[in-house]
Amino acid sequence: MYVWMEQSLEQFFQEERLLKQSPRGSVHLLRHRKTGRRFVLRHFTGNDEVYRKLLHCTCRNLPIVYEAASRDGENLVLEEYIQGDNLGELLQGALFTAEETRNIVTQVCRALWVLHALGAVHRDVKPENIILRGDQAVLIDFDAARLHKPEHETDTQVLGTTGFAAPEQYGLSQTDQRADIYAAGILINVMLTGEHPSRKLSEGHLGRVVRRCTQVSPEKRYPNVLRLMEAL
Repeated sequence: MYVWMEQSLEQFFQEERLLKQSPRGSVHLLRHRKTGRRFVLRHFTGNDEVYRKLLHCTCRNLPIVYEAASRDGENLVLEEYIQGDNLGELLQGALFTAEETRNIVTQVCRALWVLHALGAVHRDVKPENIILRGDQAVLIDFDAARLHKPEHETDTQVLGTTGFAAPEQYGLSQTDQRADIYAAGILINVMLTGEHPSRKLSEGHLGRVVRRCTQVSPEKRYPNVLRLMEAL
């Protein structure tokens, strides 16, 4: 399957540019030679189990995953190209209002609800992994995502972004959906204040939501994203 996918990509697609390079892999923008449609190709090492779960899953707040193949720990994933504004880049210029924040984070929660229903944890919710496509917020990049395995005490690999990763992502225990709720709380605060809540906590009701999301103990956070959406 991996070799077949490599050959098909070379035959039917032309690379436009490199979007991202990291120690774990690369992300490329491709154009279909015949239709001109753009796609994203991810080439990374690790586990592609979440991408396989998302194959042809339909949710307007998640990119469509069209193909996934692996060989000896190397993974290729072809997915929908989301054209829009990166939330991380937008935050470099301005903050968001409370209404805008509630709207965007609620849509991120809808994406997380789909992932969590599949038994997956994103583990890297942050502004750079959110694209605003018109009035839609799309959560991308599942390279750090994993399936929750109740039989394991800790995650097999420590991944995530410092400042957004929940304490349990550093090997203290196995992550579950409440790790994404922690990151969503950090996201809310950064969108409102531009700061981590440990430095400056947002005021009012949303500040109380942030405080609940970012409790060190997962048991003290919202139990699921539906409860978080209700709070928003």
